[in-house]
Amino acid sequence: MRYTRVSIGGRAVWGRVEEDAVRLLSDSPLEGDPTVIGTIPLAEASWLPPVVPPVFYAVGMNYPRHIDHARLLGDKAGVVPVRPEPGYRANNALTGHGTAIVKPAGVRGRFEAEPELVAVIGRTLRHATYEEARDAVFGWTIGNDVSARTWQHEDRSFWRSKNSDTFKPMGPWIETDVDALAQTTTLRVNGEVRATFPTGDMVFDPFDHMAEMSRHLTLHPGDVLWMGAESTCQIEAGDTVDVEISGIGVLSNPVRAESTRP
Repeated sequence: MRYTRVSIGGRAVWGRVEEDAVRLLSDSPLEGDPTVIGTIPLAEASWLPPVVPPVFYAVGMNYPRHIDHARLLGDKAGVVPVRPEPGYRANNALTGHGTAIVKPAGVRGRFEAEPELVAVIGRTLRHATYEEARDAVFGWTIGNDVSARTWQHEDRSFWRSKNSDTFKPMGPWIETDVDALAQTTTLRVNGEVRATFPTGDMVFDPFDHMAEMSRHLTLHPGDVLWMGAESTCQIEAGDTVDVEISGIGVLSNPVRAESTRP
């Protein structure tokens, strides 16, 4: 199944994607078995992030080649992690498929896209085993971890470099029937392939992280866990960025410059 959220008359509505249509649902599939209350053509869908998470977790430096690249650049974070250690992101940064990534007027230097697999949690977890964590995943979606690198190095935290409005496109839907770690991730800018890598080639997989996290905190239905990327690439205003994960779909977003204030 593919579940999503769309805007209908300015209101967020859950939907189930079926071929060329979105079946509108009475409620969230994370909370039960909703009924179909309407239908819209797929081409007319106004996509929202497929879930607004109670808590937004994110993993960094989780692919060996990304770690090697960071080490060559002298980045102190360029070391192989010895245990799963997720961080946090902010919901205000989320935006949906087809909406614009806005490059703030104050951004200098590298402005980059990172293609990421996203796990959507489907049940409450505390002190979970690896197998229990695996069974707790509701489905998988796609994320683009946009980063302003100068801000990332200037600031003491990632508060603006990772969390500015529109810096976290996610979607277009949640795929519940896929072996996500057996897929291929591809990043394209204006149709040109900039990166491709095996999605599952991680230091620690999603279930490692979820089991470790659940030792210290409770995971809830709707929480999301972004799994990091092997490669990044520069993006600019005027570009269109596509993140494809085979078996899940394509997340596509244009990039535009922030409008200057009068």
